[in-house]
Amino acid sequence: MTVLKTSMRNFFAHKGRMALSAVAVLLSVAFVCGTLVFTDTMNTTFDKLFAATSSDVTVSAKGASDSGETTADNGKPPVIPASVLDEVKGADGVKSAEGTVFSTSVTVVDGDKDSLSPTSGGPTIVGSWNGNDARTMEITSGAAPKGADQVMVDADTADKHDLKLGDEIGVISVVGTLNAKVSGIADFTVTNPGAAIFYLDTRTAQQALVGESGVYTNVNVTAASGVSDAQLKKNVAAELGGAYKVQTAEETAEANQKSVGEFMNVMKYAMLGFAGIAFLVGIFLIINTFSMLVAQRTREIGLMRAIGSSRRQVNRSVLVEALLLGVFGSVLGVGAGVGLAVGLMKLMGMMGMELSTDDLTVAWTTPAIGLLLGVVVTVLAAYLPARRAGKISPMAALRDAGTPADARAGWIRGGIGLVLTGTGAFALYLAGSADKATDGSMWLGLGVVLSLIGFVVIGPVLASGVVRVLGAILLRAFGPVGRMAERNALRNPRRTGATGAALMIGLALVACLSVVGSSMVASATDELDKAVGTDFIIQSDSGQLITPQAVEAVKASPEVDRVTEYKWTEADFTTPDGKTLKDTAITAADPTYATDLRVETVAGKLGDAYEPGSMSVHEDFAKDHGIKLGSRIEIAFKDGETGTLTVRAITSSEGVVDAGAMYTSIDTLATYVPADKMPLDTLLFASAKGGQTDAAYTSLKDALHDYPQYTVRDQTDYKEALKDQIGQLLNMIYGLLALAIVVAVLGVVNTLALSVVERTREIGLMRAIGLSRRQLRRMIRMESVVIALFGALLGLGLGMGWGATAQQLLALEGLKVLDIPWPTIIGVFIGSAFVGLFAALVPAFRAGRMNVLNAIATD
Repeated sequence: MTVLKTSMRNFFAHKGRMALSAVAVLLSVAFVCGTLVFTDTMNTTFDKLFAATSSDVTVSAKGASDSGETTADNGKPPVIPASVLDEVKGADGVKSAEGTVFSTSVTVVDGDKDSLSPTSGGPTIVGSWNGNDARTMEITSGAAPKGADQVMVDADTADKHDLKLGDEIGVISVVGTLNAKVSGIADFTVTNPGAAIFYLDTRTAQQALVGESGVYTNVNVTAASGVSDAQLKKNVAAELGGAYKVQTAEETAEANQKSVGEFMNVMKYAMLGFAGIAFLVGIFLIINTFSMLVAQRTREIGLMRAIGSSRRQVNRSVLVEALLLGVFGSVLGVGAGVGLAVGLMKLMGMMGMELSTDDLTVAWTTPAIGLLLGVVVTVLAAYLPARRAGKISPMAALRDAGTPADARAGWIRGGIGLVLTGTGAFALYLAGSADKATDGSMWLGLGVVLSLIGFVVIGPVLASGVVRVLGAILLRAFGPVGRMAERNALRNPRRTGATGAALMIGLALVACLSVVGSSMVASATDELDKAVGTDFIIQSDSGQLITPQAVEAVKASPEVDRVTEYKWTEADFTTPDGKTLKDTAITAADPTYATDLRVETVAGKLGDAYEPGSMSVHEDFAKDHGIKLGSRIEIAFKDGETGTLTVRAITSSEGVVDAGAMYTSIDTLATYVPADKMPLDTLLFASAKGGQTDAAYTSLKDALHDYPQYTVRDQTDYKEALKDQIGQLLNMIYGLLALAIVVAVLGVVNTLALSVVERTREIGLMRAIGLSRRQLRRMIRMESVVIALFGALLGLGLGMGWGATAQQLLALEGLKVLDIPWPTIIGVFIGSAFVGLFAALVPAFRAGRMNVLNAIATD
């Protein structure tokens, strides 16, 4: 009880000094809890949606995916004949059955041909209005569609794009374009998490999405009273004889949730990983806080020891303070996490993914995990300072506050740091010299962890040298004030090292990702320059296949010299070693593709692979299955016959464009696949006539004006699009890393604030002998800048080393150009100086306002 009272008294006596540490715990716990609440809420939203939209039993084609989103190679959804509906109605236990048609491989545009697809990445769904949808949608304006000139739209999409009754909409599929007017607007009775949904009548949907009547994509079956879904499924399956896929409502919902859940898990664990980084940075802040508090209370602890307190009691007293800090910060963090989740939901709403706070899900495990993490991390971080406090002897009561031993980093610590750093560097060397990326990635992970820990451990040793160099470059020009700032930073290398290490972690990851991202863009750009021999690439950014009408429009452009078609399909390969490889990808293209894409070959010529009955394989595939030039592979084509093709070329497995592809000609594919089953083009390559590149570019855009689902890009456009994609990914990661950097900045603020308190008497004496308030504030700001730049130097140097090693592994996959983004690196380094200035504002202001006499009188 005495220990608890002492801890409580000390905690509340120094609550101002504990505040920033508590904020660090709060932010870290809030990120964890916010992530869990946000992902749980999204799962709840999708669970409710899938449960509400699933019929008791659903019948679909064998080729449809479990979630019903598969589109065949011809761009149409897999269908079942209308006769299935009558068969289903005849099964025992069926109350009613209804045939429906829907597709996600569509583009919907307004009258100005602007896309109406969600900006959040959600699907665009066009389907027939049916009784199952009527359970989850309420028509709030107009009426359901009747006839080929009418379409109904969901209310969310109508609001986002300001659609009204009577507005014209174009529904574009592989079958063609249907122009219709908005006949009605329907609102969801459950939360719509971001899809854009358009409804046609059944006959129109059949013609617009499949191109024929008398077919459905699904048959929705409702069970009679007293009949379970499982029994109904059994009855329907028996009636159909196993020719179609039959699923219960639970199975359909689970399949849909599985497809969403995979993405959700990736997002959740990625965000939790960044929360872990913030926790790691927060550990340094907490260690520094308690180390400095213990140092400032040396005499107090010595007196406690002198009057009978044991080492164990002193140790427990500090740990109880840490426990109080952890509980306080964690409780606030749990509440802040719920608020963060709501904020993320609002942000997703602005991006187009609507999430209702009515579905806000806070499982009991969320606050439990937050509290456990916050408390455990805080107590563990305070263990070393607590242990150090327990070692203070009663004689310390006779000395001034402070622990002189802390002013010098121990030789043992330095030796351990050197060993860890050296081992990490050797692991990075092994990663960079690996022959396979999979092997090298293991060494890379080990090298990153060991080198990071090594730099943290050796930080105090490095601080002595690096701070002196920075001081000589930046501070000496400011005379005595600059020298005092340098000496203050050097006074306690352990403290400076820990403060710099907190900033180092975040900036190391920023530098590493910058190098990797820049190298990926540079490598891809270099590969495009070397490999792509065509002027234009035409494809759909939403993944839609290219219709024959669009292909003809491209070929009709007068300034275009040649057009190369490119198709993709799957087949079962039986290789010379007797193995059968299911669903293996094979690419079919025109012979001109060998010119449009200069693929490196290790045997034979790629052009020969486009001869009748011929193909190519890549090098790794050839080695794995004992394939040489002239080897024959039996191929069972999807939706076609089985044939035997001769290997005429073996290509390199490396490269950025089409790495690992196996080629044959479109004519060879047509030999085995019927015309009505031939896959549509995935993309097109077009080359302009001599000297007419600009005219061809304009001509192609004009030719595809009626096909807004496709984009024409020249090589410059393609490179820019690639750069933008990688840039967006990096910006998202930088945003998540910002939390760790914010916590690191709090660490700098806390260190300076506690340092000012620790040096109260010293500051008073300096003010008494003539140091002005302005000079004092400048000294503290300079000290902060030096500490921040110290952390930035370590972080950027370490991160560039990680990034360069990662690029060596990417080189094994064809990304061979190492590009250091110096503008970014220099910008981050300069930005770190401003971070230091910002962090010093409050501590410097408080130091400047100290009363000189009171400061001198401080014990």
